[in-house]
Amino acid sequence: MGGESTIRAEARWVEGLQFVGRGLGSGGSLLVAGSSGSDGQVCGIRPMEALLASLASCSGMDVISILQKMKQRVTGFRVEAEGQRADEHPRRYEQIALTYVVRGHEVEEAKVERAIELSLEKYCGVTGSLNAEIRSAYRVEADER
Repeated sequence: MGGESTIRAEARWVEGLQFVGRGLGSGGSLLVAGSSGSDGQVCGIRPMEALLASLASCSGMDVISILQKMKQRVTGFRVEAEGQRADEHPRRYEQIALTYVVRGHEVEEAKVERAIELSLEKYCGVTGSLNAEIRSAYRVEADER
């Protein structure tokens, strides 16, 4: 494997079920944990949570970029993700629901809907890499400031 389309990452063991995941191109990292640490505290994002966060971030980047190109005055934005896992191992996600919350001044719902559609059907590589039913909804909140 190699070439311009190749992305590389690594996971280095810290202790217990803790790993530091790192993008070898970007250098960015995150702490991933399979369970609580020895003191019972959660010590990092769980792998399946990280997958949902990656999906929400990937699609969110698309949507915010598209809305900015559409000259929408967005002042706040988040994507909430909820996944339903299979009962049998490997317990993959079977269904994922994404809720896009857009805050702004006179944001047009039709443009939000189109931006989400473009992300999920064309641009988001994480969406295209998953074998799960992905549903979406959105909410537009007026920013009165």
